[in-house]
Amino acid sequence: MDKAELKDQVRELRAQGRSPKEIARALKVPPSVVAPLVREIAAETATGTTTGGGDVVGCWINVGWSAGLGIDPALGWSDEAPESGADGMVCVLVARRHSWDRMEVSGYLADVFCLGVRNAIGPQIMDDRELARFREYFFGEYAGWQEAPYELARHLVLGSVDHARTLGFEPHEDFGPVADALGKWEGGSAITFGRDGKPFYLEQPGDDANKVLRTLRRTLSDDDFDYVTGGR
Repeated sequence: MDKAELKDQVRELRAQGRSPKEIARALKVPPSVVAPLVREIAAETATGTTTGGGDVVGCWINVGWSAGLGIDPALGWSDEAPESGADGMVCVLVARRHSWDRMEVSGYLADVFCLGVRNAIGPQIMDDRELARFREYFFGEYAGWQEAPYELARHLVLGSVDHARTLGFEPHEDFGPVADALGKWEGGSAITFGRDGKPFYLEQPGDDANKVLRTLRRTLSDDDFDYVTGGR
């Protein structure tokens, strides 16, 4: 397979939300081969645009996003299916205007109970049809998705990053390229993170659970957080 063919496959998998490591495994090539191609694709995608500079044309989140969180009802941030069982995992998709017929799309997977941004994708340039297909894929593991105010998207994602940092966790390396899509942030989220106000770690595939627990225990006692690992 030549570089052009490999790059096309990387582009396709990246558009599906795969991380560089996942792409390397899928294509059976070293991560060191995939990483520069991902950077090239990101640079091509961003050509001619200032990330986060276009008008916001849409924000979406998975239903069930509010479960376990503390939210002031006066803000009017509704959850269409609060009992859908999202387990503290919140997907957020933001689209900004890139040109008259295309949008710059950024996606985030936030662990709002503990780890903050676990994964991110974008910015990807899409037209309306491509965005519709990608949105269905992006929220495919959830019970559904709903439109969301831009401020809710900001407070969920950037607030979860702030919360995770107080526990010793930094956002995923792919967060950097899409952070600006959420605008300038000065902290102070209107959301109380953690499950019912208490950090809660739920092990996910690929986690180093022992490392996560060691990090939590550097700042908290075992009575100050909850966790479920292994077979759950």
